[in-house]
Amino acid sequence: MKNFGPDFYNITDLLTDEELLIQKTAYDFVQTEFIPLINEHYEKATFPTELVPKLGELGFMGSVLPEESGGAGISNVAYGLVLHELERGDSGLRSFASVQGALVMYPIHAFGSDEQKAKWLPDLGAGTKIGCFGLTEPNFGSNAGGMATYCKQDGDDWIINGNKMWITNGSVADVAVVWAKDEDGIIRGFLLETGMAGFSAPQQHGKLSLRASVTSELVMDNVRVSDSARLPNIEGLKGPLSCLTQARYGIAWGMVGAAVDCYNTALEYSKDRKQFSKPIAGYQLTQEKLTDMLTRITEAQLLVYRLGRLKDEGKMTFQQVSLAKRNNCSMARDIARMARGILGANGITEDYSPIRHMANIESVYTYEGTHEMHTLIIGEDITGIAAFE
Repeated sequence: MKNFGPDFYNITDLLTDEELLIQKTAYDFVQTEFIPLINEHYEKATFPTELVPKLGELGFMGSVLPEESGGAGISNVAYGLVLHELERGDSGLRSFASVQGALVMYPIHAFGSDEQKAKWLPDLGAGTKIGCFGLTEPNFGSNAGGMATYCKQDGDDWIINGNKMWITNGSVADVAVVWAKDEDGIIRGFLLETGMAGFSAPQQHGKLSLRASVTSELVMDNVRVSDSARLPNIEGLKGPLSCLTQARYGIAWGMVGAAVDCYNTALEYSKDRKQFSKPIAGYQLTQEKLTDMLTRITEAQLLVYRLGRLKDEGKMTFQQVSLAKRNNCSMARDIARMARGILGANGITEDYSPIRHMANIESVYTYEGTHEMHTLIIGEDITGIAAFE
C-alpha cells in the first residue's frame, strides 16, 4: 500500500510479492486506461464497456475463483487490493467488477450445474459476456425475503413474473441471476438470458450518484425457461445472502481505495495551495483534518487486511463482513467530505476527484445492506437478540 497511498502502519510488509504485483497491475490499469475516461463518462452517465475485455484479460473478475471457474485463483487479500484500486478510480468501475465476480460468477460456481458453469463462467471471467444480479425490488430492499417476484412450475418449465430495481449492468448484461419465490414460498435462483421473450431491462436515468455505471430495472413478464436454467444446488434466502457476503467483502476494500484517493488529493492540494503567504497544509486546522483522515484510513486498512486473511483461512463470518462494510463506508463518506472541504471552491469541479467519490459513496453507503441493517446484524450477533423481527 505504501506506493499507492498512506501506509502509516507498514501494512505493505504483511503482503506477499504476488499481492503487491497484483495491486500494482490494477493501479497501473486504472491510471492509464480508466482515469483519462472517467470525467467524460461520469458527465454522460455511461460506462466504458470497451474496457470490460481488458478487465477480463487482467483477471480482475471472479479473481478468487479457481481458473476452471473463470477466475485467477488469487488470494482474497489480493482480490481486495484489486477492488481497492478499481474504486480508487471510481465506484462504478469497482461495482462492475464486484457484480460480475461476486454476484454472478460466484453463484454459478457455488450453486450451478456443470452445464451452467461450462456455458457461462469462462466468458464471464474473460469479460466477453456480462452478467447482472436481480434481488432488490421496487418495494423490497432490506427485506429481501419479502420479494414479490414469483416463479411457477409448468411441466418441465418455470414461468417467472416480477420486477427488480437498481440492478447494476442490467441493460448491458447477457445473463441475469434472478431470485424468485415459488408457490411454496421457497426462494430459487435462475439464469435468464437477457434476450428471451418477456424479459426487458430498461435503464434507470436521473442518477446524481454512480453516474459512470449502468443501473437498470429488470422486468419479467411471463418469462418461460426450462428447469435447466434453475440453479440446482441452492434454495432459500441463504443463496442470495451468501452472494451479498462476497460482494460486501469487496466493498469494504473498495471504500478504502476511494478514501485514499480523496486523502492523497487533499494532501497534495494543501501543500500547493497558498493562503496568507504559506501553504494551507501549514495551518493547524488543516493538519488536524489530515491527521483524522489518515487515522480513519489506517484503521480501515488494518480491518480489511485482517478480514482478508480470515477469509483466506476459511474463518470469516458474515457478521465480520457487515462490520467492515459498515465502518468503511462511513469512513470513506466522512473523508470524501473533509477532502472536498480542504479543496475549497475548486473541490466542486471535475478537476478533482473527491466530489465524484463523495456522490458515489452515497450509493455504496446504502446498497448491499444499509448502514442501519449492518448495525442490526452486528447487534444481533453480540446480544443474541434480533432487533428487526
